[in-house]
Parts: sequence; structure tokens; C-alpha cells
Amino acid sequence: MGKKPASSIDKPLAVIIGLLVVGGTFIFASASFGELARGQTNITSVVFNHLVLGIGLGLVLLTAALFTDYRLWRRFAPHLFVAALIATALVFTPVGMEHGGGKRWIMLFGQTFQPAELLKLAAIIMAAAFFAAHRDKIHLWRWGLGGLAGLLILPVILLVAQPDLGTLSIICAPVCAIFFVAGARWRDIGILVGAVLVAGLLVFFTVDHARDRILTFWNPSADAQNTGWQINQSLIAVGSGGVFGRGLGQGIQKFRHLPEPMGDSIFAVAAEELGLVGALTIIVTFLMFALRGLRVAARAAEPFGTYLAIGISVYLAGEAFLNIAAMLSVAPLTGVPLTFVSQGGSAMLVSLLSAGILLSVSRGGKRLVGA
Repeated sequence: MGKKPASSIDKPLAVIIGLLVVGGTFIFASASFGELARGQTNITSVVFNHLVLGIGLGLVLLTAALFTDYRLWRRFAPHLFVAALIATALVFTPVGMEHGGGKRWIMLFGQTFQPAELLKLAAIIMAAAFFAAHRDKIHLWRWGLGGLAGLLILPVILLVAQPDLGTLSIICAPVCAIFFVAGARWRDIGILVGAVLVAGLLVFFTVDHARDRILTFWNPSADAQNTGWQINQSLIAVGSGGVFGRGLGQGIQKFRHLPEPMGDSIFAVAAEELGLVGALTIIVTFLMFALRGLRVAARAAEPFGTYLAIGISVYLAGEAFLNIAAMLSVAPLTGVPLTFVSQGGSAMLVSLLSAGILLSVSRGGKRLVGA
């Protein structure tokens, strides 16, 4: 913690992010032909939402975040968190949109935005700021488990009501990781694990679509033409890719069988076209990203930087691994995107902004007054 901050970014991390974004763009372009062929979208919408709003504007935000001292986020953490909560609550107002049984989007100026994506980053920044300020009191109930509960209670209520349990898990994981790294007592960790198990049981018995996904995970072939359709088609796509794949753009499953080939099924498209070698390359690249992010956290100049880097690394890498695990049938389907690859302007926007903040932590900087 006492080391002099670095004056330049973590170049290997920057290269890894670049590879994921560029490689993801090629995979996305190939996957988009599936929905274009079905007539479910048009090229103008794809280019504008993903390439212009997502990647284009996202890279602008990444660059801005990179050259902004990351400690500024600490000052505005409560404001960002409250704003993200309000934006997420707007899905229940007339500007909210429902799709696929969930109220997760708002319509602004003719464009849709998923505010829960912003809540992911805002919750991480808030958790990093809170536990950095109270790390010496984290052993006390009020500042330890009480603080964690205070951070998560409103996101839990809003996202269960939508419902969007996949996004909720992506928010809870990095916040809990920050709590652990900040020095949480094993007693509190045990209570937290117990609470998660109880919550999981409640979800299983009270949320129908979550129960269906869990049962499908245990037995994908039980209802292969209905609830098990996506995972079975995903496994067919992955298996048919063989060792070296059919070739980029040559996949078959994306045209008729895979639901949402540009969305949460995109890893299956990549595995079919790039084969085992390509799929492993994607997994290893995300693993390298996670390890490099943790290295940035370990070398940060002060606790807030450490917690922020931990949270962002767990968020971006964890989201990717959860998506991949679901497509390989080693985890239930959650609907979370493949980081830096899947369709979704708001998801790409926030992911690139988060990556810029992580690079800013690696870059270090002069301590701000009062930081």
C-alpha cells in the first residue's frame, strides 16, 4: 500500500481488453447474420446500437475514465449509487419497457437502456468507498454485515421485482468480494453463506422461471423442446464445432436453432465456428483478464483502489464465466451477457467504462486533497 503509484497503465491488461473487444466484434458480426437471416433485426439497428452506442461511445468513456484519477469516483459514490437506483426503479414507470416477461428497460429519446447495467458499476464504487472508509470497523455488526446489507437491500428489492436474478447475482458477487477483501470476519462470511443458501431456496420455491431454469440445469433433456431448448441447442453447437470449428461465419445453429445468437447464446456461436481451440482461447483470455485485474488490485496505492479493482475484475470476468458456464451446461441459464462480446449497447457501454476505471487504478496518480 505504501508503494509509489505507477505512472503508466498496465499494458498487458490494456492489450487483453483490446483483444476481447476486437475479437468480440468479429464474433458478434458473425452471430448477427443469424438474426438478420431470420428477419428479427436489421443491419442499421445492429450497427447503431452495438457498434456506435456500445463500442464507439464505450471506448470514449473508457478513454475518459483512463485519464481521470479513479479517486474522484469515491467522492461521488453515494450520488452515483442513488442515481442508479432511481434509474433502475424507472422501469416500473410509464417509460419502462417489458420484454420476455421482465421489466428491465427504459425508453429515452427513442433508444432503450437497461439501467441495471449502470447499477452494477455504481454498487461496486459505493461498496469500495464504504468499506475503504470503515475498514477499521468492519468487525462490528453495524459496519460489517450491517453495511453489506444496507448496500444490497435496495438492489435486491428492485431486481427481484423486475425480475432479473442474473443481474442481481452479478451485483452481489463483486460487492461481497469487496466485503471479504476488506477484512470481513469468518463469522460474518459464514452467516452470509447461510443467507445465500436460504435465499436460493426461497427463489427456487417462489419464482417459477428461476425454478424452471434450475430444473432444466439438472436435467436438460427432460423438456428439450421447451425449457431445455436453448441449452440443448447450445450443446449441439459447441459439440459440432469439433477441434478447429466450422470457420468464422460458417456456423449453422445461429440461423434457426439458437435463441438470441447475438445475446447470451453467443459463446455457443463462437464455439461452433472456432472449435475447441477458439473456445479455450476465449476462456483463457478472460482468465488472464481476471488475474491481471487482481494484480492491479494488489498493487493499488490505497484501499479504495484495491477494492475498486477487485470489484470490477469480479464483475467483468465473473459475468463472462457465468455466461460460458451456462452455455456449457455447468450452471443454470441466467441471461447474463458475454462481456465485451454479446449484444447490448448499455451492457457494452458500462463494461468499457468499468474497464477504463480499472486501467486508471493501474495507472495510479497523485493523491487528491481529502481523498
